[in-house]
This record gives sequence, structure tokens and C-alpha cells, in this order.
Amino acid sequence: MDVRNCRMCGSLYNYIGGTYRNLCPQCIKKMEDKFEEVKKYIEDNPGASISVVSMECDVSPDQIQRWVREDRLVFADDSPIGIPCERCGTMIKSGRFCDQCKMNMTNSFSQAYEQPKEEPKKISPDKSARIRFMK
Repeated sequence: MDVRNCRMCGSLYNYIGGTYRNLCPQCIKKMEDKFEEVKKYIEDNPGASISVVSMECDVSPDQIQRWVREDRLVFADDSPIGIPCERCGTMIKSGRFCDQCKMNMTNSFSQAYEQPKEEPKKISPDKSARIRFMK
């Protein structure tokens, strides 16, 4: 049994795992309620910046950025708001990497796998190469 302290409230709980690391079930529920509140606010105010959403919904900007990186929140295509790609810094609407970096990483990962080599041809045994036993 894995017992941990909640990162938000400090209470002990039985850690099972999940999207929110080191949070008790009650705090996870609170975070999900906050997520729904932020989502509703963004739907009602599509041009709001992260700092405005943060102040209005009483959620840290870091938490909002985590939800964007997890693809739970996505900025509209026409929105001037974005977050930087973790690799090159280009502004993106959701996720961790821009499309170009995703493509480059995919190519480099596929090249990292070694291509299967051709199996050497089996040489038919020569009669003189056999092992012989002496009596």
C-alpha cells in the first residue's frame, strides 16, 4: 500500500496513480471542478488571455498551461494566445511540440531503429568438413 501526503491539503491518502500526481481524491475533485470552471469561462470569453482566465477563475497560470500541454484545453486557431513549443519555442495552440518538431522527432526516432540485416546465406556442408569419430 502506497500512502502519501497530498500536495495541496497535506492529508494522508492511499496513492493509486492518475493524472494529478500526489493529490488526494478530494483535491482531485476540486481540480476537476476548477477545470470545468476554466473551460466554461473560456467558452464564454474566447479572447481571454491566460492571466485573465487565471484571475477570474482563481487558478494558477501554470495549471492552465499544464492543461493546455495535456491537450485538455486548446486555444482557437484565430486566437493570438499560445504557449511555446518545448523544443524550438514556436507558439502553439496545444500540446508540447509544434508540428515541425513532431515531424523531426518522428523521423529521428524511425531512423534510430536499425534496419534488419540480411541473413547470411547458409553454406551447404562440405563432406570433408564433417566431424568424424574414431573407433
